[in-house]
Amino acid sequence: MSDHHHDRQHHEHHHHDEKHHEHHHPHEHRTRHHGVRRRLTHLLTPHSHESADKLDSALESSSRGMRALWISLAVLGATALAQAFVVALSGSVALLGDTVHNTADALTAVPLGIAFVLGRRAATRRFTYGYGRAEDLAGIVIVLTIAASAAFAGWTAIDRLLDPRPMTHVPAVAVAALVGFAGNEWVARYRIRVGRSIGSAALVADGLHARTDGFTSLAVLLGAGGSALGWQLADPIVGLAITAAIALVLRDAAREVFRRVLDAVDPALVDRAERALREVEGVRAVGELRLRWIGHRLRAEVAVVVDGEMTVRQAHAVAVDAEHALLHAVPRLTAALVHADPAPVPGETDPHHTLAHHAVA
Repeated sequence: MSDHHHDRQHHEHHHHDEKHHEHHHPHEHRTRHHGVRRRLTHLLTPHSHESADKLDSALESSSRGMRALWISLAVLGATALAQAFVVALSGSVALLGDTVHNTADALTAVPLGIAFVLGRRAATRRFTYGYGRAEDLAGIVIVLTIAASAAFAGWTAIDRLLDPRPMTHVPAVAVAALVGFAGNEWVARYRIRVGRSIGSAALVADGLHARTDGFTSLAVLLGAGGSALGWQLADPIVGLAITAAIALVLRDAAREVFRRVLDAVDPALVDRAERALREVEGVRAVGELRLRWIGHRLRAEVAVVVDGEMTVRQAHAVAVDAEHALLHAVPRLTAALVHADPAPVPGETDPHHTLAHHAVA
């Protein structure tokens, strides 16, 4: 079915229904009258390409991701400006460090934005799967930035533990730190929500990164509170606690990103896909099924077992039905390559026998 895949590799999800009905040959109407009638009924009956979650087109998903980046950048910009205003009034060095750190870390949205833009480009003969993997690279950059944040927070805490310094402008520092924490936490929740919705591990990681920046602001806030109570060691001790919290967030972000790099998918999606395939008329069994993420888009490869006496056109029609069923059943799936295997007959040689010596041990 490689020609079937080739016809589809440069198209988006919303074109699939059209093409499924364009590929039928007149002969098929005689041999698969029932199947054609069922597909016509499906075409004419109002229906939705939605499952439990909203199934966005790949292009709309990218747009939602970009919108989330722009909105969150605007919120982070307003947060940094508010902090900078308090810094200018108070002259607090501790708060200046927090403001600069938050501003610099907001720039991780840049590689992720570039990845979203790249992901929209059509596949080429060199990049035959497109450019969606750029998201994984951006995710790795974000994970490394969170690791740097943890190292920075830990180093700062140890430095202040060895060389305690009184905090000045405590009320101003507390207000600005609270603003920094609130802004970053809002952005974190927003990015994580959109990232989960569109299937972008890198956007989820960037949301977790915003949360670590909120933690550093929280450290400044709690340190200011301790200083107001006359406990100088509060600042470094809180700093060490926040470093441990950032390390936990780093673990979550790294798990999100590196699972994607290693082509991991939720096993529940595999179960869902198999159930949908078994319900397709003409599919006797489901063989090897593979799902992989390319950016925030899912692709599937599957072998289905069909009646060995079917014509090529009939087997192709079953493969098209199987792909259509997958597109309905699996959220964020944008392409599937379906291979039809003939049902085994007693005494018949395995049709894949000539490939056996290429099998990986």
